[in-house]
Amino acid sequence: MAATAPTSSTWVISKSRFLGSPPPSQSSFLNLGFGPSPSRTTDRPSSSSISCSLHSPSILNFPSSTSIAAPKERPGSASSSSSQPQNWNLLQRTASLALNAVEAALVAHERKHPLPKTADPRVQIAGNFSPVPEQPVKHSLPVTGRIPECIQGVYVRNGANPLHEPVAGHHFFDGDGMIHAVRFSGGSASYACRFTETHRLVQEQSVGRPVFPKAIGELHGHSGIARLLLFYARGLFGLLDPTKGLGVANAGLVYFNKHLLAMSEDDLPYHVRVNLNGDLKTVGRYDFDGQLNSPMIAHPKVDPVSGELFALSYDVVQKPYLKYFRFSPDGKKSPDVDIPLKEPTMMHDFAITERFVVIPDQQVVFKLPEMIRGGSPVVYDKEKVSRFGVLEKNAKDASGIKWIPAPDCFCFHLWNAWEEPETDEVVVIGSCMTPPDSIFNESDESLESVLSEIRLNLKTGKSTRRPIIPETEQVNLEAGMVNRNQLGRKTRFAYLALAEPWPKVSGFAKVDLSTGEIRKYIYGEEKYGGEPLFLPRGPDSEREDDGYILVFVHDEKEWQSELQIVNAVTLQLEASIKLPSRVPYGFHGTFISSNDLVGQA
Repeated sequence: MAATAPTSSTWVISKSRFLGSPPPSQSSFLNLGFGPSPSRTTDRPSSSSISCSLHSPSILNFPSSTSIAAPKERPGSASSSSSQPQNWNLLQRTASLALNAVEAALVAHERKHPLPKTADPRVQIAGNFSPVPEQPVKHSLPVTGRIPECIQGVYVRNGANPLHEPVAGHHFFDGDGMIHAVRFSGGSASYACRFTETHRLVQEQSVGRPVFPKAIGELHGHSGIARLLLFYARGLFGLLDPTKGLGVANAGLVYFNKHLLAMSEDDLPYHVRVNLNGDLKTVGRYDFDGQLNSPMIAHPKVDPVSGELFALSYDVVQKPYLKYFRFSPDGKKSPDVDIPLKEPTMMHDFAITERFVVIPDQQVVFKLPEMIRGGSPVVYDKEKVSRFGVLEKNAKDASGIKWIPAPDCFCFHLWNAWEEPETDEVVVIGSCMTPPDSIFNESDESLESVLSEIRLNLKTGKSTRRPIIPETEQVNLEAGMVNRNQLGRKTRFAYLALAEPWPKVSGFAKVDLSTGEIRKYIYGEEKYGGEPLFLPRGPDSEREDDGYILVFVHDEKEWQSELQIVNAVTLQLEASIKLPSRVPYGFHGTFISSNDLVGQA
């Protein structure tokens, strides 16, 4: 039995976890007909680049629409419920023409003003942030060096990859989800990348252009309200279907109970199966056999000892604004625990320990009336005091939650947490970002992301915070992980992306969390990558750092991508796999062992 879908109004604001720029105001990508979007056929940027301060080369680069494989309709898949323009009746066709004319007028009005960098496609999806077409499996890829024998399975990494060129504002986080997969077997490697066939993507593919509102690039101010009204009107006339989920599934990936799940916290997860040959197939929107009827956060946590999955769900329209729940190792969901919050708060991540879940309630909040006043509903509330809630994992309600203030602390990601019973403290490791809303709102202040240790004293109700790395060696660290075999337990090392020059990633850092010692691995001249994935050598390794770092790296000079495998102990390159096509900079990934691949649902 399918889960009840979140209401349209719930989705529209839930999606705004990534809202945040001033009203979008111009576009040169208008295409209001129901035909293929204009596209470029080359994968390499042309010489006539557009001026841009964040990325280079700075040119919009879209693959030919004919090179993107159409999702194949399968019983029970998202495709089977997509809208079919050729079956519209006379009223629908008339409504479509009228609404297209309204949209054309809206875009013409927006073009009178420049776009901010946080919503300008020429900035947000330029260079290697730009999308690529799907790639079927290519086997026996060229390998320099030697792939370690213990690496058997598939590395999968998610990312934002818009199917169509934007008609208005666009933020990198707005793109459709695409998973890149490298399959390892017997010392050789294969590669494939596929869109996650979300309900949204299938519908937009059927009409040949973007018709769903974009959370960061469009949904703010009076222009955002107008686009929402257009969206609702198209749904009212049956020109699109907003009832079966509107998420992009482009952020997190987790393998749990024989399912690979692709997630963005505005929707239910999507189940994606990895075929034994290394290709990817979207099974459909996944509600845990009818148990889940609300969106799930993009960073659920799997306890490495109990095998349970822990998750949050937040709503920015109605109370409860936040819910906590968990799943047993065989996928049985607990009842929701409503977490009391005075106002809706953006929560992209949280942490677990052996006994507790640690929930951040920080200063980036949703204030919907700001849209009516012409601004962004995502607001940095300087008057609010950030805090962490500590709740027992098996709690049946929130009566036992302990809130501990942590002033001026905004962590987009939390890398780990553990208990220290001798001091009655919970230790949280995260990257504290300033300004907190810099990802969402344009700011003149340079971003800082400081790896920090936050101690929550359960006895006194107070917290302390310190930078882990000495000030003289401070660098921006974002995206990474600890050894997942020790998640929720005290760990010594963290492997984090060197987010410099921001927002690019020039390498990764291995940080000793107890001493602050930092060792850097740099990808190479004009080479940039993303999140480093730590893969333990095996379950019985005595050393916490006994394993390998896997990371996609792109050479911006040669315009080629590779997968690098680095020894986590020595930080020496073990192998480099040349990939058959470009891999854009993306988000988060995971590794599925060969045994788990065989046992997939």
